[in-house]
Amino acid sequence: MSPALNTTVLAAGEASEHRPLIISLFAVFVVATLVITVWAGRQTKSAADFYAGGRQFTGFQNGLAVSGDYMSAASFLGIAGAIALFGYDGFLYSIGFLVAWLVALLLVAEPLRNSGRYTMGDVLAYRMRQRPVRTAAGTSTIIVSIFYLLAQMAGAGVLVSLLLGITSDTGKVGIVALVGVLMIVYVTIGGMKGTTWVQMVKAVLLIAGTLLLTFLVLLKFDFNISDLLGSAASNSGQGTKFLEPGLKYGATSTSKLDFISLGIALVLGTAGLPHILIRFYTVPTAKAARKSVNWAIGIIGAFYLMTIALGFGAAALIKPAEIIESNPAGNTAAPLLALHLGGVDSSWGAILLATISAVAFATILAVVAGLTLASSSSFAHDIYANVIKKGNATEKQEMKAARWATVFIGVVSIGLGALARDLNVAGLVALAFAVAASANLPTILYSLFWKKFTTQGALWSIYGGLFTAVFLVLFSPVVSGNPKTSMFKGVDFHWFPLENPGLISIPVGFLLGWLGTVLSKEEPDKGKYAELEVRSLTGTGAH
Repeated sequence: MSPALNTTVLAAGEASEHRPLIISLFAVFVVATLVITVWAGRQTKSAADFYAGGRQFTGFQNGLAVSGDYMSAASFLGIAGAIALFGYDGFLYSIGFLVAWLVALLLVAEPLRNSGRYTMGDVLAYRMRQRPVRTAAGTSTIIVSIFYLLAQMAGAGVLVSLLLGITSDTGKVGIVALVGVLMIVYVTIGGMKGTTWVQMVKAVLLIAGTLLLTFLVLLKFDFNISDLLGSAASNSGQGTKFLEPGLKYGATSTSKLDFISLGIALVLGTAGLPHILIRFYTVPTAKAARKSVNWAIGIIGAFYLMTIALGFGAAALIKPAEIIESNPAGNTAAPLLALHLGGVDSSWGAILLATISAVAFATILAVVAGLTLASSSSFAHDIYANVIKKGNATEKQEMKAARWATVFIGVVSIGLGALARDLNVAGLVALAFAVAASANLPTILYSLFWKKFTTQGALWSIYGGLFTAVFLVLFSPVVSGNPKTSMFKGVDFHWFPLENPGLISIPVGFLLGWLGTVLSKEEPDKGKYAELEVRSLTGTGAH
C-alpha cells in the first residue's frame, strides 16, 4: 500500500472510530439551524418578510450574512486545495474572489439596493417593458442558481459520504436528498429571515474554524511565515517553482488564456450572482447597506488571508499524493490539514477533523439556502406575479408560489445532484460564474448607467450571454475530452479549448446588449432613466 493511501485509510479509520462524535456535531448544527428557521418562520407574515427579511437587519448583521453567503464551500475547501496542489497559482483564487467582491460593491451593490424591491428583475423592469424583461431575468437567475446549487450539493455528498464512510450509490444519493430536504425546509418555513440567521451562524462558525486552523498552522512553524513557505515548497516536490507563477497556468498559451478567462469570469461573475445581489434588499436604508458592505469587506478580507495559511499549511504538512488520493481536485485538503494538526492517530485529530467538516457542511447548507431563495423569489415575484398574473397577484398568492417554486427547485437539484455526485463540480461552478457574468452583469450595468438602453438590448444581452456561455461550456474540456477531470469520461466531443468561456461569452453579452439597443426602434423613456438615476444614487423612493 502506498504511503498516501495508507494515511487516507488511517484517516478514514480515525473518522470511523469517532463516527458518533461526527454524527453528533452534524446533528447539533442541523437541529440548531432548524430551530432558528422555525423561530424566524413565525415572524414571516408578509412578502417583504419572506423576500427581504422585513428589511429589519442591521448593517453588522447583514454584513455577517453577506459574508456567510459569499464564503462558499468553493472558497473554504476549493481554495485551500488549489493552493496545496498548485502553490502560487492556487493563491490567485484568493485574490480573484476578494477583487471580485470589490467590483460587486463598487458597481452594483448600493444602486441595486436603492433601485429594486426584491429581485434583479425589479431594476430592469423599472424603465423597460415588464413582461419580457422579467421573464429573461427570472430565467437567467434560475439557471445560474441551479448550476451553483448542483455543485454545492455534489460537494456535500462527497464530504459527508467520506466522513460517514458511505460508499454505496444509494447512500450517496440519500446524502444529497437530505441536503435538498433541509434546503427546502429552511426556505419554505423561514424565508429570508431564517436564511439570513442561518448564514450569520455559519459565518461565525467558518471564521472561528478557519482562525483556529490558521493559528495551529502558524504555531507549528513558530509563527515564521518564511519557514512555512519553505516547508511547503520542499514538501510539494516542486521546489521554488511552487512559490512562483506558472505551475497550473503557464505551461501552454491555452492554459494562460484559460487563466485570463477564469479570472474575468470570477471577478465579473460575482457582481451578477443572484444570491449575492438579493442580500442588499434586507437592510432598511442605503446607509445600512454601506455599513454592511464595510463589515463584509473586513470579514471576507480576513477570511481570504487565512485561506492562504490553510493552503500552504496543507502543502507543508501533507504529501500531494495523499491529498490527490483523497480527492483529485484537492477539496479535502482543509479537513486533512485538521487531522494532521491534531494528530493522525489521535482523538484530537479526529475531533478537529469532525469539527472542520461540520463547519464545511454548514457552509454548504447556508449557501444552498441562499441560492434556493434567490431562484424561488425570482420565479414567484418576476415570472408568476408580474408575467403570469400581470401584476394582479396578492402577497399571499406570491408567497405560496415562492414556496412551491422552492419545492420544485429543490426536487430538481436533488435529482441533478444525485446524477452529478461522482462528476467534477468545477465545471458547474465555472458555468454559474460565466453565465452570471455574461447574462446578468451587462444588463444590470447598462440598465443603471446607460440612458439609451432598451428592452431589446436587455433581452439580447441576457439570452445571448446565457446561450453563448452554456453552449461553449458544453463543448469544452470541462464536459468531455479529459479522462481525469471531465464530467463525462470516455467520450470526447469538445472543440472549444478553454475550460471557462468567460473570455468569449462576457464580451458577447456586452456586445449584444449594445447591438440590440442600437438596432432597436424603441424610444427609451429618458424621464424614467432620470428617475432611476436619482433613485439609484440617493435611495429616494426606494422600497
